[in-house]
Amino acid sequence: MRYHKAMPDSSLFPNQPSRRALLGALGAFVAAFACATSLARAVTYEVTHTDAEWHKILSPEQYIILRESGTERAFSSPLDEEKRAGTYECAGCRLALYDSSTKYDSGTGWPSFFRPLPNAVLTSVDTSFGEVRNEVHCRRCGSHLGHVFDDGPKPTGLRYCMNGLALIFILRS
Repeated sequence: MRYHKAMPDSSLFPNQPSRRALLGALGAFVAAFACATSLARAVTYEVTHTDAEWHKILSPEQYIILRESGTERAFSSPLDEEKRAGTYECAGCRLALYDSSTKYDSGTGWPSFFRPLPNAVLTSVDTSFGEVRNEVHCRRCGSHLGHVFDDGPKPTGLRYCMNGLALIFILRS
């Protein structure tokens, strides 16, 4: 006859947290990030449209990126290779976001900038895909533009990694 050892009584280990306590702490952590993201999205924007209006204004691909926080495939945007002088605007509301003098080749496959124009973008915490990132939104219409990372060049050390479909390039004359 075989005997199995009984699991240790939790009273023998009073300083070890229980599974219920660990799950509760994890739930609180997830809820805190969800609230932070929801609060960022609760901002009232100058430019607003109904969902039906956004569908009319944007292409289906732009709608997924700007309104549903989608991401285009790397190296798919012609704006990644754009080298001319100009301004990059939000495809949702045409707010000027970035000057071409702040654009650089990050090698990631998305148009990248080290600094937005003043009062052009907002950021919020993005916890999708099991990681914490800083999502970048248009300040005027709230459209999702991309993410900002701390691995960019001087002088800011930031990399604003933008979806090309979220931007419109205006050539400087």
